Order: sequence, then structure tokens, then C-alpha cells
Amino acid sequence: MLGYLQLLRLPTVFTALADIFLGYSLTHRELDSPAAFGWLLLASAGLYLSGMVFNDVFDARQDARERPGRPIPSGRVPMAAAIALGAALMLGGVVSAGQVGRPSLMVAGLLVAAILGYDGVLKRTPLGPLGMGACRFLNVMLGASDYQWWFALWARPQLVCAIGLGVYIVGVTWFARTEARQSQRGQLLAALAVLDLGLVVLAWLMCTWHGLGELLVALALLTFIAASLNLRALAALRDPTPARVQGMVKLMLLNYVMVNATLVYWKTGDGTYALATACLVIPAVWLGRYIPMT
Repeated sequence: MLGYLQLLRLPTVFTALADIFLGYSLTHRELDSPAAFGWLLLASAGLYLSGMVFNDVFDARQDARERPGRPIPSGRVPMAAAIALGAALMLGGVVSAGQVGRPSLMVAGLLVAAILGYDGVLKRTPLGPLGMGACRFLNVMLGASDYQWWFALWARPQLVCAIGLGVYIVGVTWFARTEARQSQRGQLLAALAVLDLGLVVLAWLMCTWHGLGELLVALALLTFIAASLNLRALAALRDPTPARVQGMVKLMLLNYVMVNATLVYWKTGDGTYALATACLVIPAVWLGRYIPMT
């Protein structure tokens, strides 16, 4: 069972669920459709976890050489079982999205294409970080997709939020690109700059879209997250060893949930809903003690 949980990288799924909390809040004033919200959570979890599985399926040969302890090359998870699990999760995610409506189903279809494109092709190219950012962009839009009209979905504020968070994940992916070996300081610094650019996009949206009530608190929270990430990243820049870089990647992923919670508070002004989003960090941290996130 531990092998399957490691294959799924289970702690990271909570970062994907945070996208749904945010996306839904961007297109609804309140939780007026709990069933749709639940289906979107299931859709996101299924698609995200399928992406984790197919990541290892496509990397099986490389892992056999470089990481023989991974679930597939070690034999703890047979290749056929991994493929069946990934396919079942992906199908379940698409079916769940279809329960919400046509826009959700269409976004899920785009997300499937982005996941398979990243795992199968883009990951090994310089476009890999952009591919992962596209997956995260579409996951935020999936959360916002309980919408009557397809074209109306692709508008502010959800579109700009999805772009900003997608850019953030481009930075995280680039930062983690050589996490299994000694990283180059220049690459880490450039990746950190991209991550910061994503946060700047989100701050710009806050300042140009909403009233002053929750803006000041939300901007203060976002500034605190950005400052703490950049200060902590200095340790990885000084000593870009795998342990330092992997620890920083984990911190970036956990703070991604907090960025989502900050945006939820900015949009809704509802501290309870924002706190519920932030609490997704708790199972991620607890499971991360037993199952590596990166």
C-alpha cells in the first residue's frame, strides 16, 4: 500500500484541491451548489493523481537507472497495475467533471491533454515548466467551471488568478527541475524570479479588481508569503544540494495552498472559507512526513 501511496505522491493532491476552493469562490458568492463543488473536488483529485501515476509510468526506464527504489522499478507496483490505476483515476476525474456541466467537462478534457502532454513529451524538454504551469492554470479554471456559459468562464477575475498561479507553478517546476542532483544557482535564481512574477500578477489583480475592505489584509498576507519564501530560498541558493532544493520545493508547494487561501479571503471576505482552504495544508504536512512530496 505504501508503494501505491508513494506512486500517487498523495500529500500533493491537497494543493490541487486548494485550486478548486479558490476557483469556485471566484465564480460564486457562497457555497450555493455543494454537489457541484464536491464533484469538482473529485474531478481535480482524480485528474491530478492520474498525472502523478503516469509521470512514473513514462519515467519507468529512467527511474530504473537513477531511482531504482521508486514504486514501479522496485517491483512494488507492477507496470500494468500502475497503468490501470492511472487510467481509472483519469476516467473518474472526467466523469466527475461531467456531472457538473458541459463547461466543466470541456475544461477536464483540456486538462487531460495537458497532463498527458506534460508527462509524455514536454517534461523532458525546456517547455516542461510551462507544461506544468498549464496544468495548474486549467485546474484553477476547473474550479471556476460551474458556469452556465463557456465563453463567459474565461474572464476576470478567475482567468487572471489562474494565470498568476500557473506562473507560480512554472517557477516551482523550474526550481525543482534538477532537484535530484546539484542544481545551478543561476537556474534557481531565475526560477525564483518567475515564481515572484506569479505573485506580482496576483497582487496586481487584487489592486485593480476588488474594494478596499479585504484588500489590505490580503495584500499583507501575500507580501508575508512572498517575503518568507524568498528569505528561505536564500539557503538553497547558497547551498544548492538536493536536500536543500527538495526542502524548498516542498515549502513552495505548501505555501501555494496559503496563496490560494489568501485569494479566497480577498474575493469573499469570508474568513471561515479561507481558513478551510488553508487547512488543506494540515493533511499535506502530516502525510508528507511519510510520503515524499517531490
